[in-house]
Amino acid sequence: MQILEKIKNKKVVVGIVGMGYVGLPLGLAFTNKKINVIGFDLDEKKVKLLNKGKGYLKHITDDKIKKVVDSGYLKVTNDFSRLSEVDAILICVPTPLTEHREPDLSFVENTTKTIAKYFRKGQLVVLESTTYPGTTEELLLPLLKKNSRKQDFKVGKDFYLAFSPEREDPNNPDFTTAEIPKVIGGVTQRCLEVAKALYDQVIIKTVPVSSPRAAEATKLLENIYRSVNIALVNELKIVFDKMNIDVWEVIAAASTKPFGFKAFYPGPGLGGHCIPIDPFYLTWKAREFEINTKFIELAGEINTFQPYYVVEKSSEVLNKYKKALNGSKVLILGAAYKKDIDDMRESPSLKLIEIYKEKDAKVDYYDPLVPVLPKTRKYNYNLKSIKLTKEKLKSYDLVILSTDHSTFDYKFISANTKIIIDTRNAFEARGIKSKNIFKA
Repeated sequence: MQILEKIKNKKVVVGIVGMGYVGLPLGLAFTNKKINVIGFDLDEKKVKLLNKGKGYLKHITDDKIKKVVDSGYLKVTNDFSRLSEVDAILICVPTPLTEHREPDLSFVENTTKTIAKYFRKGQLVVLESTTYPGTTEELLLPLLKKNSRKQDFKVGKDFYLAFSPEREDPNNPDFTTAEIPKVIGGVTQRCLEVAKALYDQVIIKTVPVSSPRAAEATKLLENIYRSVNIALVNELKIVFDKMNIDVWEVIAAASTKPFGFKAFYPGPGLGGHCIPIDPFYLTWKAREFEINTKFIELAGEINTFQPYYVVEKSSEVLNKYKKALNGSKVLILGAAYKKDIDDMRESPSLKLIEIYKEKDAKVDYYDPLVPVLPKTRKYNYNLKSIKLTKEKLKSYDLVILSTDHSTFDYKFISANTKIIIDTRNAFEARGIKSKNIFKA
């Protein structure tokens, strides 16, 4: 089996389709082990930037990229005909939802059709993009079997196919890509053997499962688990607020139990590519089997409501000061979906801006990591981050802490702001208490 020999001798060439939040760190993990990588991406600007040894993600420094580019281990291109040059093709493309919350697999399907054009015998293809159980075998397999040469390739013999879900957590200082165990499910036993051998070169531990479906379901379980538990504390936040109980105090107290409890925290809504999206892939697929996933969908409803709750809470607070939300000047602190990163995917801050604008408030934002709000599939605000000064802060009727970046000067913000709505308990966590700070 030629590919296994190449993997063993580190002569394998790995192709990664999609050099984004998943593909780029994965590529670096291989190049750091002196394995040649060709990255593929449609974005010409991204391709040119990476080939110059420069990055575009805050948590991945230019030095890391320049080192492997200069050494020749990483090359990036938008010429997909070069897929025929690689031995393994790892697919790391987006899997968003449509407007009707149904899976949008257009990126995966188009990528697979492109691979099929240049497909050759002996190649390994691994899908890493999160999706519903069955995608690898129902969508990718037929497209790869009937490739551009019209040859009927046999999986496990002429080519190898597997699913191995990404587990990236941008800017998590405790885990790198190489240190996070990798779940792998192959279409056949030989497919699993080849895929496992490849990832064993760079990942600290691989976890083989019985099938791609089991691997696809594993990723969904991980994110549904988080979605449901976050929904629980988000609902309790609202209930406890009515009872004049601080949910953050309760979570801290419950966390002292050494068994049977894991802390999850409320917030202004869910962000990132995983938790707000992935659970709905399973609810959609479950309908095929005439099953309603009530628990998952309820959690989705609760989490989706959170930005509306923050706006309702801020309206109540303004009323105490005899002010209306209509016409008020509102500043949102933090545009990224979580602290200390520049990732805007599904950020609740974007939804907050939309709702405040609908209420006729005048909205600005401040985020040094996101100097300009990028156009997304749903939003195009054409807004730039303000310069945070004492005079500027004092001009706002309301400041909403949406993302608790470590770089924020919380004492400075508190001292110069009329009203603060803290959705992350960030001020109290730093020992800052004030009558003008309200939690939501």
